[in-house]
Amino acid sequence: MFIYLSKKIAIPNNIQLRCVSWNKEQGFITCGGEDGLLKVLKLETQTDDAKLKGLAAPSNLSMNQTLEGHSGAVQVVTWNEQYEKLTTSDQNGLIIVWMLYKGVWYEEMINNRNKSVVRSMSWNADGQKICIVYEDGAVIVGSVDGNRIWGKELKGSQLAHVVWSPDSKILLFGMASGEVHIYDNQGNFIMKMSISCLTSASGAVSIAGIHWYAGSGGYMEPGCPCLAICFDNGRCQIMRNENDEDPVCIDTLMNVVSIQWNHCGNVLAVAGSLRVPNMEKEFNVLQFYTPYGEHLRTLKVPGKQMSGVAWEGGGLRIGLAVDSHIYFANIRPDYKWGYCCSTVVYAYTKPDRPEYCVVFWDTKNNEKTVKYVRSLMSITTCGDFCLLTSKADDTQHQDDAEVESGSPGRFVLILCNSIGTPLDSNYVDIEPLFVAMTRTHVIAASKEAFYLWQYRVAKKLTALEINQVTRTKKEGRERLYHIDSNPSPAATISPDFSKAFTDPERPNKDNLINFEIRSLRDSRALIEKVGIEDASQFIEDNPHPRLWRLLAEAALQKLDLKTAEQAFVRCKDYQGIQLVKRLGNLHSEPMKQAEVVAYFGKFEEAERMYVDMDRRDLAISLRIKLGDWFRVLYLLKASSGDCDDTLLEQAYNAIGDYFADRQKWVNAVQYYLQGSNQERLAECYYMLEDYGGLESLTMSLPENHKLLVEIGQMFATVGMCDQAVNAYLKCNQPKAAVDTCVHLNQWNKAVELARNHNMKEIKSLLSKYASHLLEKNKTLEAVELYRKARHFLEAAKLMFKMADEEAKKRSRPLRVKKLYVLAAHLVENYHQQVKMAQQSKAKGKKSEATLALAGLLEEDATSADSRIIDNAWRGAEAYHFFLLSQRQLYTGNAENAMLTALHLRDYEDVIPAVEIYSLLAVCSATCRAFAICSQAFVCLESLESLETDQRQQYEDLALQIFTKHPPKNTRALEQDRPLEGGEEKLPTCIVTGLPIQQYQFWLCGVCKHCATEDKISNYSCCPLCHSVIT
Repeated sequence: MFIYLSKKIAIPNNIQLRCVSWNKEQGFITCGGEDGLLKVLKLETQTDDAKLKGLAAPSNLSMNQTLEGHSGAVQVVTWNEQYEKLTTSDQNGLIIVWMLYKGVWYEEMINNRNKSVVRSMSWNADGQKICIVYEDGAVIVGSVDGNRIWGKELKGSQLAHVVWSPDSKILLFGMASGEVHIYDNQGNFIMKMSISCLTSASGAVSIAGIHWYAGSGGYMEPGCPCLAICFDNGRCQIMRNENDEDPVCIDTLMNVVSIQWNHCGNVLAVAGSLRVPNMEKEFNVLQFYTPYGEHLRTLKVPGKQMSGVAWEGGGLRIGLAVDSHIYFANIRPDYKWGYCCSTVVYAYTKPDRPEYCVVFWDTKNNEKTVKYVRSLMSITTCGDFCLLTSKADDTQHQDDAEVESGSPGRFVLILCNSIGTPLDSNYVDIEPLFVAMTRTHVIAASKEAFYLWQYRVAKKLTALEINQVTRTKKEGRERLYHIDSNPSPAATISPDFSKAFTDPERPNKDNLINFEIRSLRDSRALIEKVGIEDASQFIEDNPHPRLWRLLAEAALQKLDLKTAEQAFVRCKDYQGIQLVKRLGNLHSEPMKQAEVVAYFGKFEEAERMYVDMDRRDLAISLRIKLGDWFRVLYLLKASSGDCDDTLLEQAYNAIGDYFADRQKWVNAVQYYLQGSNQERLAECYYMLEDYGGLESLTMSLPENHKLLVEIGQMFATVGMCDQAVNAYLKCNQPKAAVDTCVHLNQWNKAVELARNHNMKEIKSLLSKYASHLLEKNKTLEAVELYRKARHFLEAAKLMFKMADEEAKKRSRPLRVKKLYVLAAHLVENYHQQVKMAQQSKAKGKKSEATLALAGLLEEDATSADSRIIDNAWRGAEAYHFFLLSQRQLYTGNAENAMLTALHLRDYEDVIPAVEIYSLLAVCSATCRAFAICSQAFVCLESLESLETDQRQQYEDLALQIFTKHPPKNTRALEQDRPLEGGEEKLPTCIVTGLPIQQYQFWLCGVCKHCATEDKISNYSCCPLCHSVIT
């Protein structure tokens, strides 16, 4: 960091200044002083002289306005940069808000409390609120439009300073006694701040300044201290937040008057006077510190009394209020930058990222590569390589960081090429405060030791070897030396990058200045003045490769091929020698001149010369060598005759590659279409997610094209099964199509494809996937898998198993019925599948009865579980009548409920007997059929599954009932139920639960169950299987 005084502005009438502030957004400077002085200034840089750029250019005042309105000394000035407002206050307590209108500042609002003087004012980070503190303890928080938000009287407190937190949730109040109190943004007291820097201090102290950096320019590293509190005795503490228990403490040995952070929070300026022991006189100084308390620089300032300090928005200038003058100092920060292989490498911080943004800017092609590095310390370059030094991240590369002792280093050295690709890295324990490198070695030094690393550049190594190089530590490549004595100070000189760093995201070639060394300038002047022959003798007497090259270039310009060849030989330039020989074979002078012009890099001029000679082919060849395919395309289209179609297609594809390399896929598609490059076109469609275009490309390709496999993979990765299958089938790869369907869970299509192409692997895949689902208790997913794959019997088995398990859990009967119905439907689908298979085999030659019989025989031959095949609807029937009986009972039809319950005695294998006979007992007792009720209780008491307590309860209940009612039916009941063992069993109506005695009745086409026609007419779906009635 380098700082020097550059300008001084005198205030008229020698009026003493009290304060100064710099608007960081618009560049206005305001200063306040005695007798109501208030001025607004603005510095503008002159750009008349092209040689003087950046800070070196002179600056003049473009605004110098005196604002009138204060009568007393102006003591506090503060900017609202978001809304372009200036707020000022004087010793009488008068507050004025100023606004800019048509280039002139006017009063907008005035306020005077007439009780006390304003000691400090602070706008929050977004400019919406201002906090004003008075000496008598009054606090007012107002909005930007002048409305009061809240006010408070801090009785017994004498306020001196106020500052907002970056998130506007905290207010810090600095007291005249030196204490700092923490309040929330509503004025509620939280706590007193712990002041560690005054631990050993004696005597009364007062706060000289409080500044909380809001993070608008990013942070030099995550968790960086940003809250500075400084006292008039020179003690200062820098904190990470208001509750930081371990702040950075500094003793500046100064009488401090003001402090302020720069625009990015990495430099703290402390202004005041320096106390020199054994001397009565003090002199003004400005000291600079890092957030961690490291002293950077001291600037001695002339004058008697310094009263304020203010940074410019870019951090390259600082303004100082001294006596009746404003001094301006230019600052040259220690930029992190370097230059290697025509690439400028530099780093800066962003507000939205905790890392440093490292830019690799190729000045030849004007292209940049961005890399983010956490806790970057320095950038060092040499030759073709760049070294990034940073603090090691504990969460990354722990395996790579292990040294022979087994402990990771605290700092990392990363060797990169000119586009930021890491080539090698090393972890060290010493703090690399100073880093230098050569083409083979890196030297990193701390204050007491230095480290020597002979790095390796893996230019011809494979990826595996590069990985081994970065993970292993070769003997003899590293040395660590400790130094006992103190290192001697060193000085470095760097170019002025101040202008380039004002907009680091958009580097400009205008910010680069090329310098030639003196010997080269003298040699060039010698050749121009005395001629080639005399200069040749001079260079012969004072040989140097660069001078010989200079002579060769001068000889080429004059087409002195003999001298040029001799000079190229002396500087060992083989390409130059070949050029001279090629020129010697040319007979046309204009052709030679065009070649020489191209050699010197004046390609536009060389192209124009070729075109003028009607040698457009040479112009095209030149542009092809340069890789300028845009110009090649232009020259081909501008040709009067027919252009070469092959070359034109090559140009289109090369331009498409140019856009594709920069991920500009839309532009690349246009050129690949014209260049008929189907492979790259498919890649662009995929990157653009233009799957319609990719599908159209699939249709346009011929069968068995090699690109179809890649397109199929592209569709498969995004879950587009149908398109992937079409691509695979078009290139005759059904196995890949089936695998894609399996991967995307399209089992139905997978089975269909497997059958159409006579593949037998699908059954094993289904079994594996179903087992996987069952292991995760995803039974329904497994059922759906088998159903889609048309393995209905396997799906039915799983569904019956699930229904049985739900029945054992005594789940809701309606849920159990639904599960049994679904299982039965799957069995019906299985029957239909077998029937269709027989029909396809018979091909219409056999009768329907013969086909049905063949289907049944095949079912008997293939099915190992006859219960599922033969009695598919038994479980659904049982729970249907079980629910029907209860529904009839609750609707008051107890007799029909009892008859339906009597029918349930056939389903003791499905529904627990205790539930059947309990329901029968309730229904029969309700309709006063106590004979049937008695039989139900006899069955309940005889059940072996009942425990003793339960059986006793049934006996007691039966005793209570039948002591009052004899076990006889009180009225005649219809004997609708046939005797046990009867050969003729009437069908049961699924609507009423009663036997059907009519000869004509309705039969469901799915479940084959019956109902009376008058009852079923009220339904649109079958009450049992829920299929639609047609």
